[in-house]
Amino acid sequence: QVRLVESGGGLVPAGGSLRLSCAASGRTFGSYAMGWFRQAPGKEREFVTAISWNGESTYYADSVKGRFTISRDNAKRTVYLQMNSLKPEDTAFYYCAARQGSQVVGMKPADFGIWGQGTQVTVSS
Repeated sequence: QVRLVESGGGLVPAGGSLRLSCAASGRTFGSYAMGWFRQAPGKEREFVTAISWNGESTYYADSVKGRFTISRDNAKRTVYLQMNSLKPEDTAFYYCAARQGSQVVGMKPADFGIWGQGTQVTVSS
């Protein structure tokens, strides 16, 4: 089973960019579908984006389409979230998630069984 550690969060002005990284331990990283979720104070955890084991299939929430890009490097056991044109409403705690299985089968938190500790992203207006 993999363990996940996120990094790259921080404070950025509206319109700015950040790249989050999620480093995974374990040799079987390549067999996991990966995702990013976020949770703002007082709100439920929501889906942001996900990627299949080989990167060929990606999925995005409507709110981030065209601004965020998910990618992965299986050799480095890392998944990335490039966030551009950030908005104040993107402010949240961002979590990396893994699902044992090559494909993304759902976009709910329950569809992913392994979670990182999260990283804070704050976008100032």
